[in-house]
Amino acid sequence: MHWIHRFPELDQLGNQGLRQEIQQQKILHAPKSHHLFREGDACRGYVLLLAGSMRVYKIDSEGREILLYRVQAGQSCMLTTTCLLGLQPYPAQGVTESDVDMVLLPAKIFDRLLAESSGFRRYAMAHIGQRICDMMMLIEDVAFGRMDRRVARVLLQRQQHEGGHLLNCTHQALASELGTAREVVSRMLKNFERHGWIALSRGTIQLQDKDMLHQLLDDK
Repeated sequence: MHWIHRFPELDQLGNQGLRQEIQQQKILHAPKSHHLFREGDACRGYVLLLAGSMRVYKIDSEGREILLYRVQAGQSCMLTTTCLLGLQPYPAQGVTESDVDMVLLPAKIFDRLLAESSGFRRYAMAHIGQRICDMMMLIEDVAFGRMDRRVARVLLQRQQHEGGHLLNCTHQALASELGTAREVVSRMLKNFERHGWIALSRGTIQLQDKDMLHQLLDDK
C-alpha cells in the first residue's frame, strides 16, 4: 500500500497532477534519538510521520527540558505547520523516540495544498487547534498543577503510548518531560510506591494500580 493512503486528505485530492507530485515524494528514515530539527533551524517542509514517534520539546539555558507534545504515526508536526505558515524558524526541538519513517512535503507543495484543497486546510487547521488546546493544558498544569497529578498523568500517558504496564524510563527522563528536577520526581514516585500504585526498578516503572492514578487526576 502506498503511503499516501494513510492520509485521506491527500489521497482524495481532486487535482490529480498535485496528487501524483505528492506520491513521488520519497520516504525518509531516521534512527532513534535523531534530531529532526533544533531551535533556530529553518523549516524544510511539511512533516508527515508514517511510522514511529517523535517528541517536540523546549530546553532552557540551564539545560532543563519540558515536553510540548508527541507526534505519532499518521500525524503531522504542529510547529512545522506554523513555521511554514509564518515563515519562521523552529522555536523548539524535535527528536525521534524510535526509528521513524516520514515524508517531508516541500513548502511549495504545502502552499498549493492550502490554496487548492479545502479538506487539507481543515486537516491542517484542526491539527493546529488540537495542539494549541493541549499546550494550553500544559501551561495550566505547569503554572497551577499539583506535582503529584502531573507525575500521575505522564505515567498514564506513557502507558497508553507504550502499551503494557512496564514503562522503560528513568526518573531523569520523567523530570525532563515535566520540566522539573529529578529529585522532585523521585520523591513523588517513591510516594506512589509506598501506596502500592507503582513498583520501581532501575530504569523501569511498573504500574500496579492504574485506577488509583486516575483517581488522583480526578481528585479535586
